[in-house]
Amino acid sequence: MFKLIHAQNNLWYGQFSIFPQDKVIHAISTRFNGHSKTPFDGLNLALHVNDNPDDVIANRQLFCEGLNLDSHKMTTCKQVHGNKVACITEENIGSGAISFANSIDDTDALITNLKNVPLTLFFADCTPIMIYDPKNNAIGVAHGGWRGTVGEIAKHTVAEMTKHYHTNPSDCLASIGPSIGACCYEIGDEVVAKFNEVFQNDSDKILHFNQDSKKYHLDLWQANAIILQKAGVLADNIDMANTCTACNKDVFFSYRADNGKTGRIASIISLR
Repeated sequence: MFKLIHAQNNLWYGQFSIFPQDKVIHAISTRFNGHSKTPFDGLNLALHVNDNPDDVIANRQLFCEGLNLDSHKMTTCKQVHGNKVACITEENIGSGAISFANSIDDTDALITNLKNVPLTLFFADCTPIMIYDPKNNAIGVAHGGWRGTVGEIAKHTVAEMTKHYHTNPSDCLASIGPSIGACCYEIGDEVVAKFNEVFQNDSDKILHFNQDSKKYHLDLWQANAIILQKAGVLADNIDMANTCTACNKDVFFSYRADNGKTGRIASIISLR
């Protein structure tokens, strides 16, 4: 179950019931409060959207303080809609925390087994995916837009956790966060063809034809759930927010609903 929480510093964020609170700190931020001005108002957490960097750093501090996390250890990457996964070690803790240029290059998922390292990715309609391995105490976070989803970023994340931390996918707990829903995500023929190619017999579960517009709509939530299950994650261990960012653009940033000029929410996860 996904629910919004009102915490200290007047901070609002979403959490999933599937992750044990005594082992993992995690959150999906909202756009409420914060220091950013229009069109990034208010809690924009991304440094790559031409917002005032000082406002973004202040927002990151506000967000992390509300979660009892160290904003200087926030570890981020330059997301490129690919399927590359980076393993976070002592050497790259804090990458991108205060400078976008210092973010890990060309990466769309992060994994670690280090404690107190907030893995952080940014979103405005793409799908936030978080993974926790309770047996080996490892975590991952992935960025699943349509390109990353076709590239099976969630499967690659689980595979890298298996490689580095001996993760058994069937032990994993996973979440699929707020993103643009099939209700609002109209796609073109090229994207339809790519999803048909990758999902084959499962295509009808994620591609929905709209009789009014004569266009297909894409269900990124179901697509990423299918990919997680193909990677070995149990269906009962996948918690879905079922929340459309475009329909709820007053709560979350939405690239489509805000006409391409907007801030970014963050998906953050850290081992205690």
